[in-house]
Amino acid sequence: MERYEPPFAITNQMLKSVSSISEKLGRIETWRTLERQPRLRRNNRIQSVHSSLKIEAGSLSLDNVRDVLNGREVIGPAREIQEVKNAFAAYDQIGAVDPYSLDDLLRLHGVMTYLTVEESGVFRSGAEGVYRGGVCVHIAPPPEMVPSLMRQLFDWMAEQRENIHPLILSSVFHYEFVFIHPFRDGNGRMARLWQTALLSKWNPLFLYIPIESQIERFQDAYYDAIVRSTGEGRSAAFVEFMLARIDEVLDQVIAQEHAGSAQSEQVRRLLAVMEYDAPYTAAALMKLLGLKSRDALRNNYLAPAIKEGLIQMTMPDKPTSRNQRYIRL
Repeated sequence: MERYEPPFAITNQMLKSVSSISEKLGRIETWRTLERQPRLRRNNRIQSVHSSLKIEAGSLSLDNVRDVLNGREVIGPAREIQEVKNAFAAYDQIGAVDPYSLDDLLRLHGVMTYLTVEESGVFRSGAEGVYRGGVCVHIAPPPEMVPSLMRQLFDWMAEQRENIHPLILSSVFHYEFVFIHPFRDGNGRMARLWQTALLSKWNPLFLYIPIESQIERFQDAYYDAIVRSTGEGRSAAFVEFMLARIDEVLDQVIAQEHAGSAQSEQVRRLLAVMEYDAPYTAAALMKLLGLKSRDALRNNYLAPAIKEGLIQMTMPDKPTSRNQRYIRL
């Protein structure tokens, strides 16, 4: 078999995106804040897990995912509940893997698909393809070619890691992984996770931001980029798509950072103890914050956070209701 190398060419649009992303990364200090706040890191990780599973037609809501990970009972498909646990465990190991190691990828696939597929942590033995709405949009190479193609893909990454910018290299890998489709199940989840692993070795910020949520927002365009790249025989369209999504995610991070710098210490403390989209009573928030005065909670914490659009009441027309709950947006 001839040596396989990913067919791609660096375009002006890619260079423009890389420049924009690099400039924005230079302005962001959020990762240092996130390093010191495990609750915020966990919220972002939950968002990544939920979005990545939803792209694969997962039916569980963000609240369901959070409840599963918090050990609460969730009514839903047993397989999807297990997939949530698996995905969170896999993402939790990103910082410890070598993203240029094929053995590490196989091991993490075993974590991602634990108890959900027979061929877990091993390459597929049968034919596979990429499906969109029940329609096959790409037929993957035959299974006997997979081990060799994957070894060559990882060899190529190791050889080119010093020559190709990590943003481009990780995006090329993402497309090639989807093209090869090396596993019976979990290919999309692993492709997205592994791009995050590659990027986080370059810049630790990527350990903490949910790129997957941006892909979910543009899910149709995600599949369109795969189809277009396959039709063109090179990954340029997909790489440009991924770089645009990363660039947009950083816009959100910068906006959040600027908003955070203008917040009072009380509002920052309040946000730090609240999980996204989870309802809290005033009593629960007082306990988390170590407060004894309900007036202090309302005037110094809740009121300014609500005014800034960071928190909403479940019963805005009845602000003093005993059934009132507060949700971080």
